[in-house]
Amino acid sequence: MNALLEQVTTYCHSFGFSLVGFTTPADMQFFPVYQKWIADGCQAGMQYLAGERALFQRRSPRNVMPNCQSILVLAYPYLTKIFSDQEAEEHFPSVAAYACLEDYHLFLPPLLEKIVQFIQSQVAYPLQSRILTDSGPLLERELAYRAGLGWIGKNSCLINQEHGSFFFLAEILLDMPLDEPESNPAHPSDRCGTCQRCIDVCPTQCIRNDRTLDARKCISYLTIENKGEIPLSLRPMIGEHLFGCDLCQQVCPWNRKALAASKKIAYLQFLLEYFYKPQPSRILNEMEFNQKFHSSPILRAKRRGLYRNLAVVLGNRKDPRYVPTLLALLNDTDALVRQHAAWGLGCFLSDIVRFRLQEALQVEKDETVLLEIKRVLTK
Repeated sequence: MNALLEQVTTYCHSFGFSLVGFTTPADMQFFPVYQKWIADGCQAGMQYLAGERALFQRRSPRNVMPNCQSILVLAYPYLTKIFSDQEAEEHFPSVAAYACLEDYHLFLPPLLEKIVQFIQSQVAYPLQSRILTDSGPLLERELAYRAGLGWIGKNSCLINQEHGSFFFLAEILLDMPLDEPESNPAHPSDRCGTCQRCIDVCPTQCIRNDRTLDARKCISYLTIENKGEIPLSLRPMIGEHLFGCDLCQQVCPWNRKALAASKKIAYLQFLLEYFYKPQPSRILNEMEFNQKFHSSPILRAKRRGLYRNLAVVLGNRKDPRYVPTLLALLNDTDALVRQHAAWGLGCFLSDIVRFRLQEALQVEKDETVLLEIKRVLTK
């Protein structure tokens, strides 16, 4: 490691990045896997991943930044335990651990900019760069693998032998070499072996045998990126998942150390306030939702997506205490929420629930919601 790369690595560690590496902008070895993933339709509704420009950019980092000479690849860890008391765990729907922090799209870019400024201060010529997180058009897990940060596990996550997989990835593309190409670190060994815990634990069996996920069945996609209805056959498998899913990471043996070392923290207050034992009076309107979640990853699901998810979670609980909340969601202003609330109520179908669904049938105008109510009433 040359002096500049050593200084940059130390500087990155000072901001909390646990892993730092670099690689060259060679064409992507795993691009054919990405092409097949797209051809198989595994991107689901994320059509922005499948366009001609998206494919072109992901084929090579130089298609993103033509004068790129090196790529700094970074991993930023996040906490894996999120509750400060056991009671909250028992009554709070499951939320992906990263969603209990500020949105990393907000706090990581300023850190990356400071790193760029530091590198600029170390060289005597104008530096060109581009910073990216997972929203950028790169196959970033392959870049991290090439940079020596870890291997791509069977669950598609990048896994590091010491740090597991609970971290965000970020990249800085630079128009200067960070070190001699021959010093590029060796690819980490694949240490998944014969383990299949991530595959076995997945409720929807969305993990493919080429280390990719079928987003059409992935709970994280269904509860976050998916903007429409959750397929009927998959709703029971959503279980308690309100936003995202960590199951395949939680069972990974390489995350034992991270899970054991992670400190318990207080849950974000606004999450506790509105989703711990949810009640009709705590349902947020569009403006309130946007204000409360403006800096949270949960905003990504949008209000309609989150309350769609909540209706499914409460239906899966089959706890009569949540019927009033589902009835309130049945009268929501958003048809997607009403549709899934009808499904949730169908998990109870007491006389009062059936009566309220029949009432809703008389006033509902949306065809999708009408079909859902009729389906439930004919069960």
